[in-house]
Amino acid sequence: MSKLRILYVASEINPFLQTSEVANFLRTLPQAMQERGMEIRILVPRFGLINERKNRLHEVVRLSGINIAVGEEEKPLVIKVASIPNAKLQVYFIDNEDYFQRKSVFHDKQQKFYEDNDERAIFFCKGVIETVKKLGWAPDIVHCNDWMTSLIPMYLKTTYKNEPLFKDTKSVFAIYNNGFSHTFGDDLLNKVKMVDIDDTILAPLESKDFEGFIRMGMEYADLIVKGGEVSDELNKLIEDFSKDKKFEISIEEEEQAHEELYGIYTNLAG
Repeated sequence: MSKLRILYVASEINPFLQTSEVANFLRTLPQAMQERGMEIRILVPRFGLINERKNRLHEVVRLSGINIAVGEEEKPLVIKVASIPNAKLQVYFIDNEDYFQRKSVFHDKQQKFYEDNDERAIFFCKGVIETVKKLGWAPDIVHCNDWMTSLIPMYLKTTYKNEPLFKDTKSVFAIYNNGFSHTFGDDLLNKVKMVDIDDTILAPLESKDFEGFIRMGMEYADLIVKGGEVSDELNKLIEDFSKDKKFEISIEEEEQAHEELYGIYTNLAG
């Protein structure tokens, strides 16, 4: 198991940005797995709250320059990188001037949910996969955290399923209690679609809300976990949706439990 390659994807990570428990999870677990001999990569968005100068982010020119399609539009992808202080870990940041330059995460100063958060999620999920392709690094496991990463398991099983780099890749989707009440517009499914993705594939997303994104992640991930305490509504959704995928993790033994989770990776391919 020491040879496992694990890609961690989330919306935040300490010490660069923290708005929820996801940031702490991404700070501690990848390092613990690296210390156990696993090969780690971490990708997050470069939200405008992250001070590039203070955190010593710099652009990785060889990885930048791709255009990512979001519906009918294409947006340039910029990749930046920084090291976590006192740890032998690098973090790659997905950036785009239109989506991630604003000095906030998901809400404006009036606490209004950004109407284009769906596009930001789509761009991020596609950007992650394209960045890994450019790295030429084949992950055994993609560990997706929270709703913003929920489209990655679906893209891996559709558009990118024939990519040699991802032919053996399996995905884990971690659900957190970071819900929102916003409902996206009727064009959401068209934005998510790619040439080989139709409405049938996107059926879990038809509600166009937080629950829809969670359903998408659960539908296409190979394993589902809870990233801490979740609401009764989320618990019921998980129980109803994931009878064959659910894997309980004890918070008290988080690192050991995740090592066990990754250890059953070889059984996922069956």
